[in-house]
Amino acid sequence: MYLKRLRDLREDNDLSQETISRILKITRPQYSLYETGKRDIPIDLLCILARFYKTSLDYIVGDTDNPKRYSEKEN
Repeated sequence: MYLKRLRDLREDNDLSQETISRILKITRPQYSLYETGKRDIPIDLLCILARFYKTSLDYIVGDTDNPKRYSEKEN
Protein backbone atom coordinates (compact mmCIF):
# COMPACT_ATOMS: atom_id res chain seq x y z
CA MET A 1 0.00 0.00 0.00
CA TYR A 2 2.66 2.50 0.95
CA LEU A 3 4.36 2.16 -2.42
CA LYS A 4 1.29 3.52 -4.18
CA ARG A 5 0.86 6.20 -1.53
CA LEU A 6 4.47 7.34 -1.90
CA ARG A 7 4.09 7.67 -5.65
CA ASP A 8 0.65 9.31 -5.37
CA LEU A 9 1.86 11.85 -2.81
CA ARG A 10 4.84 12.72 -5.00
CA GLU A 11 2.79 13.01 -8.17
CA ASP A 12 -0.06 14.91 -6.48
CA ASN A 13 2.52 17.50 -5.46
CA ASP A 14 4.04 17.61 -8.97
CA LEU A 15 7.42 16.44 -7.70
CA SER A 16 10.00 14.29 -9.40
CA GLN A 17 11.84 11.35 -7.90
CA GLU A 18 14.96 13.50 -8.18
CA THR A 19 13.42 16.20 -5.97
CA ILE A 20 12.34 13.69 -3.33
CA SER A 21 15.72 11.98 -3.39
CA ARG A 22 17.40 15.34 -2.69
CA ILE A 23 15.05 15.93 0.25
CA LEU A 24 15.95 12.49 1.62
CA LYS A 25 19.66 12.97 0.81
CA ILE A 26 19.81 9.77 -1.23
CA THR A 27 20.26 9.04 -4.93
CA ARG A 28 17.35 9.02 -7.37
CA PRO A 29 17.93 5.36 -8.27
CA GLN A 30 17.85 4.48 -4.57
CA TYR A 31 14.52 6.30 -4.12
CA SER A 32 13.17 4.58 -7.22
CA LEU A 33 13.93 1.20 -5.62
CA TYR A 34 11.87 2.23 -2.59
CA GLU A 35 8.95 3.50 -4.66
CA THR A 36 8.84 0.37 -6.80
CA GLY A 37 9.10 -1.97 -3.82
CA LYS A 38 12.44 -3.47 -4.78
CA ARG A 39 13.85 -2.30 -1.43
CA ASP A 40 12.15 -1.50 1.85
CA ILE A 41 12.26 2.16 2.76
CA PRO A 42 13.74 2.82 6.22
CA ILE A 43 11.36 4.22 8.83
CA ASP A 44 13.49 7.34 9.30
CA LEU A 45 12.96 8.23 5.64
CA LEU A 46 9.22 7.55 5.94
CA CYS A 47 9.14 9.96 8.89
CA ILE A 48 10.87 12.64 6.82
CA LEU A 49 8.34 12.14 4.00
CA ALA A 50 5.37 12.25 6.39
CA ARG A 51 6.59 15.59 7.78
CA PHE A 52 7.34 16.90 4.28
CA TYR A 53 3.90 15.99 2.95
CA LYS A 54 2.22 17.07 6.21
CA THR A 55 0.57 13.69 6.66
CA SER A 56 0.87 10.76 9.06
CA LEU A 57 2.82 7.55 8.84
CA ASP A 58 -0.52 5.77 9.25
CA TYR A 59 -1.69 7.34 6.00
CA ILE A 60 1.49 6.48 4.13
CA VAL A 61 1.45 2.83 5.22
CA GLY A 62 -2.28 2.44 4.60
CA ASP A 63 -3.59 2.16 8.17
CA THR A 64 -5.94 5.06 7.49
CA ASP A 65 -7.38 6.78 4.45
CA ASN A 66 -7.33 10.16 6.22
CA PRO A 67 -4.32 12.09 4.90
CA LYS A 68 -4.52 14.72 7.65
CA ARG A 69 -1.84 14.72 10.29
CA TYR A 70 -2.84 14.06 13.87
CA SER A 71 -3.09 17.21 15.94
CA GLU A 72 -1.72 17.50 19.44
CA LYS A 73 -5.29 17.54 20.81
CA GLU A 74 -6.08 14.17 19.21
CA ASN A 75 -3.16 12.38 20.92
